[in-house]
Amino acid sequence: MKRFRRYLYRHLHHLVPLPILAAAFIAWFAEPATLAQYRLNVFDEYLRLKPREYEPTPVRIIDIDDASLQRFGQWPWPRTLLAQLVDRLNEMGAAVIASDILFDDPLVARFKAMPDHDQVFADAIKRAHVVLGFALSNEDKGRLPAPKASYSNLGDDPRPWVPHFRAAAANLPELEAAATGNAVLDILPERDGISRRAPLITAIGDKLYPALAIDTLRVAQGAPGYIVKSTGASGIVSFGEHAGLNAIRAGQIVVPTGEDGAVWLHFTPHQPERFVSAWKILDGTADPELVKDNIVLIGTTAEGLKEFRPTQLDPAEAGVEIHAQLIEQMLLGDIIKRPDWARGAEIIFMLYIGIGLLLLLPRVGARWTALLGLTAVTPAICASWYAYYWYGLLIDPVFPSMVGVLVYLSSSAVLFFRTETERRQVRHAFSRYLAPAVVEHLAEHPERLTLGGELRELTLMFSDIRGFTTISEGLDARELTSFLNRYLTPMTDVIMSHDGTVDKYMADGIMAFWNAPLDDPRHAEHACLAALAMRTELARLNDAWRAEAASGGKPFREVRAGIGLNTGECVVGNLGSDQRFDYSVLGDDANLASRLEGQTKTYHVDIILGERTAAQVSQFAMLELDLILVVGKTKPVRIFFLLGDESVRATSAFASLESAHDSMIRAYRRKDWNTALHEIESCRAQAPEVLQYFYQMYEQRIADLQASPPPPDWDGVYAALMK
Repeated sequence: MKRFRRYLYRHLHHLVPLPILAAAFIAWFAEPATLAQYRLNVFDEYLRLKPREYEPTPVRIIDIDDASLQRFGQWPWPRTLLAQLVDRLNEMGAAVIASDILFDDPLVARFKAMPDHDQVFADAIKRAHVVLGFALSNEDKGRLPAPKASYSNLGDDPRPWVPHFRAAAANLPELEAAATGNAVLDILPERDGISRRAPLITAIGDKLYPALAIDTLRVAQGAPGYIVKSTGASGIVSFGEHAGLNAIRAGQIVVPTGEDGAVWLHFTPHQPERFVSAWKILDGTADPELVKDNIVLIGTTAEGLKEFRPTQLDPAEAGVEIHAQLIEQMLLGDIIKRPDWARGAEIIFMLYIGIGLLLLLPRVGARWTALLGLTAVTPAICASWYAYYWYGLLIDPVFPSMVGVLVYLSSSAVLFFRTETERRQVRHAFSRYLAPAVVEHLAEHPERLTLGGELRELTLMFSDIRGFTTISEGLDARELTSFLNRYLTPMTDVIMSHDGTVDKYMADGIMAFWNAPLDDPRHAEHACLAALAMRTELARLNDAWRAEAASGGKPFREVRAGIGLNTGECVVGNLGSDQRFDYSVLGDDANLASRLEGQTKTYHVDIILGERTAAQVSQFAMLELDLILVVGKTKPVRIFFLLGDESVRATSAFASLESAHDSMIRAYRRKDWNTALHEIESCRAQAPEVLQYFYQMYEQRIADLQASPPPPDWDGVYAALMK
């Protein structure tokens, strides 16, 4: 169970974003209203950035505008006046006349002797090629509009796919009978009320009816009906699925559609040259060339009569202009379309960007992942815009990109919180051992900390107060605590300020090491500098304690400390048990450092270096003490007294002392006792007080060897009797 929890924790940055990716995947197929609306808003921006450029086409709007109402009276106009308008357009050579006005109420003549206005209008319609429009309704009104066109299906039956209504508000029967075409006026808006797509075919009951725009094109070409291409038709591949309509053919014009038989409206900004005022047609002042061989639509932009329909480019566009624009784009073949493969491409990109970010984030970090994600998203957005700009294809790159952003943010958040947790753990674990700057560096780069232990070369320090037992006997518990705090705090600061790691405190003792957890190529040098600084700090403490003792009338006892330094290969890491562990060191060279600290009592010096440490700090002032076999070791080691730093070594006094001292050690090891004693006298005259006992110890050792000569194979090794 614990292993499973660790696995979950390790892979939480993968697991948390997966529900987001799965939800997005499901939503993409379920097409919720919010997602559909979001996608439409993206496509709206495309159209606003690049609307269709207006090209002169044989399409005109005969506008019953405010000026026409002022000349010929308010609406509704007499049907005889409308008949006159139709006749006039027919005489001017209009290819087809489409009406964006519904005539569903009869006008009764005031006097029986007067002709029936509806019949007069019907006769005018009959003399021309006129397409009437009716309104869709879901209220059963008893009569369906009269179909005027036939339908041929290539593939599946289109009726399950197109919009369905139960009824319609039809034109008067006599008008319908006279018209060449009868079509749907409605352009169904989206949920937000904006007209973006127009269905070219609508089902009312079990019958199919065309939209006004495409029926106008059919009548203009004299075509009897429509050919509807859908799934299963020749050349239409949909991977064996029923995917609805693909295209509608009216005469020679083939219009690609969506699965529901709708086309996307590709608007231009408002163009006044599309419009001809109706009064100019009626009074004969209009240029006949504006009508001849043109498709004309009768509609209105007059205030109070205009049917406002919001579009992406105009919040109040006249319905008749939308029909005109749809006819234009079908004539020009300028159709924007959402291709069948768009959804597949979008879902593939969504999975690509989502899974890609999931895999990259823990490997290259948040910044590089964001940059790589941007380099993937930017070309996708550019490609989508390119597809729209040059080919009229609508492909949404934004939602998949947003899913990628959510995946990135959620995974980044998990990694951030996990990283912060690890940083807090690192800070907590190492704040007691390391300098704050080192702790912060580790917190920022926890990968530099190998948990569980690693083998590396370290320089280790053991420090201990001489005679601590005697000191502690003269202090009560509070005084002892204060004494240790005053001693250990500055010593710890010194170690940390020299890039050392405090391993542990052992009453008055300190264990520290260098070159872990951070690499420190100069670890031996930094350890020696720390030891020298501890010597200076202890002298400062002694001065303070001496002054305090004098002011309190108490006896003062100088505090002395011993420091052992050794360099070697050790295992360092989080060592211990599952219940408790510490960042610590194991190894034979660590034990040797402890033994060297103990030998400071034997040689009466404060800092002893092991041979490997001394070899790495040859620039320091050092004197060889002995070739010693410490307790627990089978091989002797050379040990050195650290007298000072580089500045001390550079002095002539040290050079002279070093020369005499080395001569003494060489003479001693070749059993040249007289020479050794002579050099001891020379060394005594030059050496500081700390070395006086050392030379006295060698004098006594030589005296003992003279009294009891060593064997011929004696190598000068001194066997330590205590740790």
